[in-house]
Amino acid sequence: MKIEHFAINVEEPSKMSTWYVDNMGLKVVKQSSEPPFMHFLADDSGSIMIEVYKNPVDQVPDYRNMNPLIVHLAFVSESPDSDRKRLEKSGASFISDDKFDDGTHLIMMRDPWGLAIQLCKRGKPMLR
Repeated sequence: MKIEHFAINVEEPSKMSTWYVDNMGLKVVKQSSEPPFMHFLADDSGSIMIEVYKNPVDQVPDYRNMNPLIVHLAFVSESPDSDRKRLEKSGASFISDDKFDDGTHLIMMRDPWGLAIQLCKRGKPMLR
């Protein structure tokens, strides 16, 4: 089996979807303009998606006040420092910057809605 998508309940799925398309290189695969306003966003490989939606059946988590180690979206980045600067200009905020002996560089940020995102440059890539 392989992962099709990871879904998150958010306050503004349409605005959030646009931000991820404009700033993270995702592509809208399917969306709905009616509740629960689902937006399926695929990465540039076309093999992994996230779904953002607003479903009132349960609360939207308080992502802004959650430790990023509870949940975060991690993106491969060839240049974490450059991506950090670019994302800060588009409304993201900085959390941490970690470099490891194996050459891995991880920058943790929050998108404009408070969801933690991580920029990953691995010393040895883990994905094909």
